[in-house]
Amino acid sequence: MELAKITDAEFGKFKNFIYEKAGISMSDAKKSLVLTRLNKRLRHHDISSFSKYYDFIHSDENQDELQIVIDLLTTNETYFFREPKHFDFLENLLPDFTAATKPTRIWSAASSSGEEAYSIAMTMADKLGFNRKWEIIGTDISSRVVERAREGLYPLNEKNQIPTKYLREYCLKGVRSQAGKILIDDKLKERVNFSSINLNSSYWPDVGLFDVIFLRNVMIYFDNDTKRELINKMWSKLNPGGYLLIGHSESLNGISDRYKAVRPATYQRID
Repeated sequence: MELAKITDAEFGKFKNFIYEKAGISMSDAKKSLVLTRLNKRLRHHDISSFSKYYDFIHSDENQDELQIVIDLLTTNETYFFREPKHFDFLENLLPDFTAATKPTRIWSAASSSGEEAYSIAMTMADKLGFNRKWEIIGTDISSRVVERAREGLYPLNEKNQIPTKYLREYCLKGVRSQAGKILIDDKLKERVNFSSINLNSSYWPDVGLFDVIFLRNVMIYFDNDTKRELINKMWSKLNPGGYLLIGHSESLNGISDRYKAVRPATYQRID
């Protein structure tokens, strides 16, 4: 079966669909991404056009396929210790929590396949140890990558710049069929809980309050109204004086005055 072509009208349908479901504003430059990522699904179901596939995923009996589309169109590149200055900031911040009576809680709000959440966990384990109470919540709209995050199995490649001491302490090296991969150690996995949450939804499960929220490289896909709504909701999930970390290509300028900038791409809740 030949690869299907996608018309402007068909792209418009999927563009509107992903905006309604995830709040993501796709530019016309993303047409090729939709074409590439969804063509395999058309071939899988032997569907000849994107219009027919759009109707297919919106039928009541194909809701699982609709979730696959959301997964494919919202999954983005991630790797361990991405934007390392944030982890330097976290290392310097963690001693402030050593005297706290409540568990230290951090939210990786767009955790994708888990590399960010486990990077946070390694940093916390190194600085706070396992005798103190702390936990990390990792969430993502994609149920598929959440399952991968729970598994904690990753290729060890040039992008995954995990410090040697962390590799030794918190990772198991794959052998035989798993050669070239690492598995996150169970003692670290136990401190990280993953679930699927759509940040653009009007309803969130009760995830509690956090000392730090990582919301990195998410808002670049949102329009300003969606950004404002999300950032205000994040404010309500931070403990007083808590910190919000966003991507270094992002900014809260003109989005919210409920935070103060303390470092590049690092903001503190104002009460």
